[in-house]
This record gives sequence, structure tokens and C-alpha cells, in this order.
Amino acid sequence: MTIGKSADFEVRLARTQDELRAVQRLRYDVFVSELGGGGALVDHEQRLEVDQYDAFVDHLILIDRKTAQIVGVYRLLRREMADRAGGFYSENEYDLAPLKQSGREVLELGRSCLHRDYRGGMAMHHLWTGLASYVATHRIEILFGVASFHGTDVAALAQPLSLLHHAYLAPADLRVRAVQGAYQDMDLIPSGDLDRRRAMVQMPSLIKAYLRLGGCVGEGAFVDHAFNTTDVCLMMDTTQLSDRQAKIYGGGQP
Repeated sequence: MTIGKSADFEVRLARTQDELRAVQRLRYDVFVSELGGGGALVDHEQRLEVDQYDAFVDHLILIDRKTAQIVGVYRLLRREMADRAGGFYSENEYDLAPLKQSGREVLELGRSCLHRDYRGGMAMHHLWTGLASYVATHRIEILFGVASFHGTDVAALAQPLSLLHHAYLAPADLRVRAVQGAYQDMDLIPSGDLDRRRAMVQMPSLIKAYLRLGGCVGEGAFVDHAFNTTDVCLMMDTTQLSDRQAKIYGGGQP
């Protein structure tokens, strides 16, 4: 099923094993080659970033219609898919009990990436348009997933992590928490001592985008040495989007 199409791009769910391999190859280029990540199932010989959840999810893909290449992807995991997969990916890092017990329809977003040649343009907006359509089709109320800072030096990330803690912490009824044994406090700098401009400069663009949409974060960060990242759990209540945010989320202009 095609979700969206323009002169330049097509957005739809992956249909074939070849498309899944193209998704995993793109993820390898971004997460392994560019960012130095790894994982037990990564296939370095074939240059594929693979894990055990890939067989259970929907892969939302962005195709450049001129080259027929997959240049962007979101991995989408609904509750019933997670039940078959043995849980959500984020449960490796966060206690998701507040979300799972909320009684609301939830969707985990993961492995979001764009080919380097398509960053900073309209490609991400096309992916978001497709995501918005998927959310509407499945009546999703809460989006969530881990988002990453590059590197594992928490001291170097003290400004943005502290800003997230002080300004964007999720409400108590949705506040997931990094798992015991891997919990990294994000309250590293008092609110009054924060350099907010510096903090936002260090904030990855994807995290900033979701904060603009009204997103919030769980309590604590998770330092993922295998992927060479420091992760936070982002959440967004789709029912709370303002008209302006909904336009951005749907790929339009505010």
C-alpha cells in the first residue's frame, strides 16, 4: 500500500525481502559505518544492520522515485506486534509499565534514519507525512521510542541531558524510567546554571523536532556502549497536538 507520493518521493510500507535488505543496508551505513554502532546480529560481510525485531514490525520506507532507491526508513512496532516479538525494543532500556498500562494505543518508533544525501531537505517531512497517515489508520494515541545522542561520554552531554530533565520531563502517568543497573541520571546541571543555547546546539535534530511537536522524555538516560550512543526515551501524545504542530507533523508548513 502506497501511503504518499510526490514528484520526487514515494512513502509506503516495505513489501519484499529485497526491500527489507535495502532497509537493513541503509541502517548499516548510518548506524554502523557513520556512528560506530554494532550489535549481535549485525552482518558486517553483507553490510546489514539486523536485529530480532525486524521480522515482526512494519518498515515505513521513503523511496527516491528518480533512482528507485530506499533513502529513509522508520521501524514501526504496534502493541500486538510487540506481543509476538516478546516485547518492545525500548524495554531493553526502559521500564515501559506506565505506557503499557495506560490503556491507550501506542506505537514504538525505531531505527529512524535518512541517507546522508537527503538530510536537511524535505525528505523527513515526507516520512512524517507517511507516519501521520499510519498513526491515523491505526488510531495511535501515543508515539514513543528511544532517540540517541552520539557517544557515551555523559559529561560531554551534560547540558542537553539536563535541559531535557528540567524542561521536557514526561507527566507522571506516562513517565517511563531507564532500567535499574543502567540508569543514568540526567539532572547533571542545576536549572539555573544551564546554558540553554549550548544545550539546544548539542541536541540531535530528530530530538529537537519531536520537542517542537510537544514531545517529552522519560526519566533517566541509557548509555548504550554497543551502539556508541546515549539514549533517551521520547514520547508524544498525538491527541495533544496543536493545530500548528499537527501541520508540521503532517509535513505541511506552520
